Amino acid sequence: MSELEIIEAALFAAGRAVSLEKLMKITGMPKKNVSLVVRELMEAYSSRGSGIEILDLGERYVMQVKPEYSELMREVAPKELSAPKLRTLSMVAYHQPLLQSNLIEMRGSGAYDHIKDLIERGFVDSVPCGRSRQLSTTPLFADYFGLKRNDPNAIKEKIIELLKAQGGQSEIDLWIGKKIIAVTPMYESLMKMCGIKDYFVANAYCPSKEEISRLLEADVLVVTAGYLDAVKQHCDGEILEVRSTTFDDLIEAVSLLAEELPDEVNPKTVEKTLQKIRETREKYVSSALLVEKKVKPATEMVSKIVNDLNLRISTDGVLAAPDYGTSGKGVTIGKGAKILVPTHRTVEGDLLERVCKKYDSILEGLKNFEE
Repeated sequence: MSELEIIEAALFAAGRAVSLEKLMKITGMPKKNVSLVVRELMEAYSSRGSGIEILDLGERYVMQVKPEYSELMREVAPKELSAPKLRTLSMVAYHQPLLQSNLIEMRGSGAYDHIKDLIERGFVDSVPCGRSRQLSTTPLFADYFGLKRNDPNAIKEKIIELLKAQGGQSEIDLWIGKKIIAVTPMYESLMKMCGIKDYFVANAYCPSKEEISRLLEADVLVVTAGYLDAVKQHCDGEILEVRSTTFDDLIEAVSLLAEELPDEVNPKTVEKTLQKIRETREKYVSSALLVEKKVKPATEMVSKIVNDLNLRISTDGVLAAPDYGTSGKGVTIGKGAKILVPTHRTVEGDLLERVCKKYDSILEGLKNFEE
């Protein structure tokens, strides 16, 4: 068993950079001898046209797949960091030492899972700091990204260098602070209601291959409440569940985005939107005061609208049901209903217009019975 074979086996087994000191301990050889053997091994791999290379990171050595083969090895290599996790890691690296509370403020609550995974992988170190924890990169982080040392200033300079090469200042803004937002088609108007300009639309419930690829890049995904399990397999970022049955639902949805995405929303637009929703609701509630007919809601959705309008509910009231007829479980809903309330799949317009059409269907239906 030669020293060269021992060092080769050590680099292969490590799966990360191995220090010169560690190789000296394994082989029992002095520093100069180890350096010469490593150099010989590096030249051997280089001369025989191998898909593997050994890099010198400054008294640390790593055996890795050559960059030109990395894409081909994607199917068999260990799972890579997703784009959202990589951006979280980039922010830690760029701003370190960084308080976890500040990172969550910048990246959203979804970053808690990212931090946990990055710590488990050994890329991030976490130590107590007051009521929060202080995050910083580890030597393994430097090894993984081919950096010679785990120096915060050097890492920050390297990040800026790489991002400038990829896309200039816009790319830097993207990776160290700005969030990528995805939204399902129905909630695109919610983006406009909040003044959010940068987002992309994708069918997160049944995405195409192209949409899956984009969703994996998203830091935040906005979907209908109740579909978390259906969409989380396609998104590694934060998932915001919103509702849009009633005016109060819209107020909560807008308020949630304003709270979770303070840097992306336009405060003035949010304020105007909330004011408009509240004023619209007041008009409908006032109009409902003139209605005496009682209602029998067939579903919880209809019940929420009826309660919001302060209408009277009775088992012998006018049956009101959603217009889809049959539920997703094959159950007939509201057979013989006198009032059909439109659902999102049967009406068009922005979210506020859709909510108004639901309220209109109930009020107009009841007024027709009174006449």
